[in-house]
Amino acid sequence: MENNIAKSKKIAVLVIDMQRDFIDKGAPIECPGGRDIIVPIQRLLAVARQRNLPVIYTQEAHRSQGVDFGRELDGEEPVHCVEGTPGIEIVPDLARQQGDFLIVKRRYSAFFATDLDLLLRGLNIDTLVLSGVATDVCVRATAQDAQQLNYKVIVPDECVAGTSVEQHGAALKNISYILGKVLPLDEIISMLKK
Repeated sequence: MENNIAKSKKIAVLVIDMQRDFIDKGAPIECPGGRDIIVPIQRLLAVARQRNLPVIYTQEAHRSQGVDFGRELDGEEPVHCVEGTPGIEIVPDLARQQGDFLIVKRRYSAFFATDLDLLLRGLNIDTLVLSGVATDVCVRATAQDAQQLNYKVIVPDECVAGTSVEQHGAALKNISYILGKVLPLDEIISMLKK
C-alpha cells in the first residue's frame, strides 16, 4: 500500500472534529492529547496543501433543540457541539483555509447522512488520510464507512486522539487490523512528498 500512496494523486486529508468541545481544557468531551495533535496535523496539512491535495474538515453540529443527537446521549456523553455555542468552533490553530472543504455532520461518521462520498467521488479520491478526534468514536466510525465504500484508509498515529488513552489505543488496533493502515506521520509525509 505504501507504494500506492506515494504514486497516488487521489488522496484527501480529513480533519475530523477538531472543535473546542473536544479540544479545549475542561471541554465537555475533552480528548486526552487532543491539544498535542494540533502541531502534527498542521505539518500534515502543510504537505497536503503543498501537493494540492484536498483538505476536508468535518464539524459535528447539533441543533439547540437536541432533536438530532440520536442515540449519542444514551450513554455517558454530555451535550456537546451545539449550534451557536463556542464549543462548535474549529480550534483557531487549525482554522480552515481558502479552498478547504467543510462537511457538517450530525452523527459520528463523516459519511452518514452527509455528501462526503459525493464530494470524494467528484474529486476522484480513492485514499483518505484521517486525522482528528476522537480516535475511538468519529475517526473510527469514519474509517469503517470509508473502508466499506472501498476507500483506502491511512491514519497517522500522531494526528489522532481518543476519549481516553485506553480507548485511543484500542481504536488504533482495530483500525489497523481491518480498516486501514496506522503509520507514523513522518512515513506518511515522506510518501506524500514523492
